[in-house]
Amino acid sequence: MNSLHNPVLLNESIKYLSIKPNGIYIDCTCGRGGHTNKILSCLNDEGKIICLDTDKQAYDYLLKKYQNNINVILVNDNFKNIKMILNKLNISKVDGIIADLGVSSPMFDDAERGFSYHQNARLDMRMNQDDLLDAYKVINEYDAKELTRIFKQYGEVSNPRRIVNAIIFTRKNHAIETTDELVNIIKNNVNKKELFKSKHPARVYFQAIRIEVNHELDNLKKLLSDGTNLLNKDGRMVIITFHSLEDRIVKQFFNNITITHIPKEVPIMNTATDFELLTKKPVVASQEEVKLNNRARSAKLRCLRRYN
Repeated sequence: MNSLHNPVLLNESIKYLSIKPNGIYIDCTCGRGGHTNKILSCLNDEGKIICLDTDKQAYDYLLKKYQNNINVILVNDNFKNIKMILNKLNISKVDGIIADLGVSSPMFDDAERGFSYHQNARLDMRMNQDDLLDAYKVINEYDAKELTRIFKQYGEVSNPRRIVNAIIFTRKNHAIETTDELVNIIKNNVNKKELFKSKHPARVYFQAIRIEVNHELDNLKKLLSDGTNLLNKDGRMVIITFHSLEDRIVKQFFNNITITHIPKEVPIMNTATDFELLTKKPVVASQEEVKLNNRARSAKLRCLRRYN
């Protein structure tokens, strides 16, 4: 099955969103409409779904797909601007928010976008092609300190010194322009045992660069902060993550707003928060789904509900 039409944790997402037929929902990462299609099938004529995507290619695809659908509102923007987007639409509250994070399958499959370490292309990695910062600038203009920071912080590489030094040395002679050039630098400078592991040695470095280029973690924090305040009573927020950095942020945020931090010995009766955590542990894909869609293997779903 083509993962383009096979959204991750689809049934689980719909279950936790608990769709109201006349509700208002936001798909923050609409992509090619996988989750949106399922949500739409649960709505009546009064229901609405606001589809966001920062990628112009995805937006153009969605425009053709949903141009005659009265339930769909399309917006070509980043979910970090969710509060501003709803203000422009004169919508104060919504009944559900879903975000399927990371890079969509079409982006990975399009070699020219430069996301994949398996396909040669110019270093790019921008989800929004209008952004000024791209992977080429990160690799060729960031100093050693900044490169070390992103590889440690976003790639969780304990000691990236050899890779950083190799990048700095190479670009003194010529610009590093393509994904293949960067992959070769990484392969030639990692510990040799890394070359024999199942996971590609360039994976964490590409992840780190991509997160830096697209400000992914900062945008996620903004979505969580603003989005939870936009939920109606009984509104749900569903977030699907694909690596530990994202999941850690979602887990900590959800815990912080659903667990009271008043010590038990303090004599206060009402210590309830406005939110309830619906997933004590993250929901993961079944073995069957992973077989059908390999992208699902690292997916984790977390959900909270606003009950006040």
